Amino acid sequence: MKLLVSYLVGLIFGLGISLSGMANPAKVINFFDIAGAWDPSLAFVMGGAVLVTFIGYRWAFKRARPIMGETFQLPGKTRVDRQLASGAIIFGIGWGLAGFCPGGALPVLGTGLSEVWLFSAALIGGIVLTRLVLSAINGATRSGKVSNINEVINGSNS
Repeated sequence: MKLLVSYLVGLIFGLGISLSGMANPAKVINFFDIAGAWDPSLAFVMGGAVLVTFIGYRWAFKRARPIMGETFQLPGKTRVDRQLASGAIIFGIGWGLAGFCPGGALPVLGTGLSEVWLFSAALIGGIVLTRLVLSAINGATRSGKVSNINEVINGSNS
């Protein structure tokens, strides 16, 4: 049953991405081109997504536990920190340059377009590189070579 529900949720998501135009890189790039051929229609798509998410979370959290799981899986961090902000900035720049975001690229993979495959490869490469760098930083912190991540970023080791 869980597999069927997961499939249906993915199907609805893919259809929504495709019907809204978020799978079309030209439409996405035009959304960001405020000084040129600006297309504000994706703002309505995002607003609709925020509204559905807001209502969905309110409905879901009235329950003691999720319908298809034992516990709710929520992030441990609730603060906006440097790592989250820099990741959001990099995400936005990549989205604006490529015209794809990870969610929008998934349904387009089936088209076989080389651009979306290149984007997906770069996405996976970025994830792997980030994990390697963070693992190295965490290893240096644990071994006592540096006392915190700010020393690694700023290049100081006191």
